[in-house]
Amino acid sequence: MAQPSRRRGGGLMVRRTVRATVTAALLLLAGLSVAGAAERFDGAIEGAHLLDTLALDGALDHVQGVEIAGRWLWVTSVDRAARRGYLDAFDRVTGQWLRRVELTDGARYHPGGLSRSGGSLWVAVAELRPHSSAVLVELDAATLRVRRRLHVADHLGCVAASGRRLVAGNWDSRALYLIDLDDLAHVRIVPNPSSTRYQDMKFVGDQLVAGGNLDPWSGTVDWLDWPSMTLRRTLRAGAVGPLRAYTGEGMTIAGRDLYVLPEDGPSRLFHFRLES
Repeated sequence: MAQPSRRRGGGLMVRRTVRATVTAALLLLAGLSVAGAAERFDGAIEGAHLLDTLALDGALDHVQGVEIAGRWLWVTSVDRAARRGYLDAFDRVTGQWLRRVELTDGARYHPGGLSRSGGSLWVAVAELRPHSSAVLVELDAATLRVRRRLHVADHLGCVAASGRRLVAGNWDSRALYLIDLDDLAHVRIVPNPSSTRYQDMKFVGDQLVAGGNLDPWSGTVDWLDWPSMTLRRTLRAGAVGPLRAYTGEGMTIAGRDLYVLPEDGPSRLFHFRLES
C-alpha cells in the first residue's frame, strides 16, 4: 500500500511543478506584453496635432518619398508588378495629378526618399535588395529633366540634399552615407545612431530630420545634428492602419509643419503641426 501512495504523491508533485512552471511562464509573458504595450505609442505623432489630409489623384502603387515646395508636391513610387519606378508631380493644394517621369535604371527600379535643394530634386533609385547598387539622380525641379547621376555600390533608400552636401541611407538606413559633391572621392559612412529604419529625410538648417519605422505599426521622426550625426530629438509615431506606421514611407517638413505619406494608392498626405 505504501508504494502506490508514493506514486500518487510523486504524480501530484509533478502536476504541481508543471502548474507552477506554466503559471510562471504565463506571468512572464503577461509581463512582457504589458511592457510592450507600455512602449507602444497609440497616438498619431507625438507632440503634433493633425491639421488636415489631402487625397492624391493618381495611380500610385507603392509610395516611397514625398517633397513639397510652393504649389508643387512630388511623390516617388514603385510599380511592383511591372518593376518600374516613378516620380509624380501633384498640385499641393488640390491633390490633382500633373505629370510623371520614369526613374527606372535597368535593375534599379526602386526610387526611395527624395529631397529638394535649390532648383533640384535628388532621388535615390536602387535595386530592390540589400548590398546591391543605386544611383543618386539629380533632376530639375521644374522640368523633371535629369541633371546628373551618381552611382553607388550599395542599396540606397533615401537621400537628403542641401547645397553641396548629401546624406543617403542604405537598406533600412543601417548606414548613412555623407557625401560632399565637391569631393566625391571621399565619402564618409557612419552607423545610424537610431534603431529607426529611415525611409525619408530632409535637411533643416544644420540638422537632419528623418522619418521611418521601427516595425509595421510604429516609427519615429528624429532630429540629428550635422555633421556629427548625433541624435538630438525623437518623436514617436503610431499607426494609421493595422500594419502601416504614419512615418513608414514619405516624410517632409517645413517649419512646424510636418507632412507624412504612409499609404499606397489611393494615397493621402497627412499634415501635422508640431507643438514646438
